[in-house]
Amino acid sequence: MLIAAMVPSADAEWEKHLFTSEVTALLAARYGRWACGWHWAIGEGGGAGIVTSWCCESHSLGDPAATAAKVVASLLEWRDWLEELAERFARLAPPVDADDAARSRHVERATTRLVTVVVDRTGAECGWYGLCHTVLTWFLSSTGMDRESARKVVDTAIGGRFASWTEPSRTLVDAVGEDLATGLTGERPYGDR
Repeated sequence: MLIAAMVPSADAEWEKHLFTSEVTALLAARYGRWACGWHWAIGEGGGAGIVTSWCCESHSLGDPAATAAKVVASLLEWRDWLEELAERFARLAPPVDADDAARSRHVERATTRLVTVVVDRTGAECGWYGLCHTVLTWFLSSTGMDRESARKVVDTAIGGRFASWTEPSRTLVDAVGEDLATGLTGERPYGDR
């Protein structure tokens, strides 16, 4: 009911633009920061995410009860994605006692798998690589790396090589994985090829 009461009228253009940030603030206050991606929808209008239950204000706002239902569905969809990522991160993480060579192999493998799943879930639509960057940063952070260092390593590995509306080639995904692993550990993932 609280979200339904926040839905602006059809002629309230400015309020429509504020709706997403106001709902995000409400959800984050109530459930935690994880809720902030509830509206990261697939495509140009949605923020280049994975959510299919929400599109953007112009397409998703309408009847208050229906809009609230879309917000809830989107929040649940986002939560499912985060739980899926957490499981993937746990499976793909290098062992704690891994040396640099083993860590490099694990990071390269994780990178290629995570890039692939992001491409699959976003359809490589507008701005998909932003979510890819975020997911890779979260992965490295989940292994104990501080967020800023993780962000920098991912920045360097991706280096502007991904583009909107373009699915990366297998060769490019492999190169990003290798570059990220090598940049992180100083070791090529599989030695000399």
